[in-house]
Amino acid sequence: MKKQLFSFIGATGIALSMASGLQAADNLQNPIGVVELFTSQGCSSCPPADKALGKLIEEGKVLALSYHVDYWNYLGWEDTLATKEATDRQYAYAKTLKRRGVYTPQVIVNGRDHLVGSNYNGIKARVSTFDSSERGLAVPLTISASNDEISISIGEGEGKASIVAVYFDNENTVDIKRGENRGRQITYHHSVKDIETIGMWYGKAQEIKLPMAVMEKVKDGGAAILLQSMASEGTPSAILGAASYKG
Repeated sequence: MKKQLFSFIGATGIALSMASGLQAADNLQNPIGVVELFTSQGCSSCPPADKALGKLIEEGKVLALSYHVDYWNYLGWEDTLATKEATDRQYAYAKTLKRRGVYTPQVIVNGRDHLVGSNYNGIKARVSTFDSSERGLAVPLTISASNDEISISIGEGEGKASIVAVYFDNENTVDIKRGENRGRQITYHHSVKDIETIGMWYGKAQEIKLPMAVMEKVKDGGAAILLQSMASEGTPSAILGAASYKG
């Protein structure tokens, strides 16, 4: 994890991906958990997981994100949403969780544990378990907007964490012409386009203000803000708080 976790950006980067969401009615503040799905258009086992993620998003209780990895591209179909950064993030999680490898579809819950991405009931149970324990999202995090600025408010807590902005598309429907899913039309939800660190949190209440004017270029999509701690190796670990806007 290089650019996506450790490169600090100015207000423009985060704001450009949040513009449309500021007027949306389905913004998500203080979800009960964060579910990150690692998937691929070239993986025949992934469509049920993509569907499960869509269902979680529709229920509106968790912040759900979809990362398209690029290591399936050699099998005859190049995933139109895949990025190297998504693959890097999945391998970084594997290092944090002390796993030797990765797989698809894989879900990471709250940056703390993994399970098969198509296991909808298992995902909900894991989120619920974490929400009722110290492994839930214990630090309040909200986003609000006024006429000329956006405010990201983070509450008090223990430890330190990166403030991570994750930019995503609302929805993509893809006609897959080759590979294991050839002939299928699949809809993907909250597919991540980019991820960057915009600041640090050291346990004290904190507010980040951004000018509204820098958000005018975004036509669609949204942004999630994750308060994410780092493992000793510098890899992503427990998510302590989260919120999102989407258009």
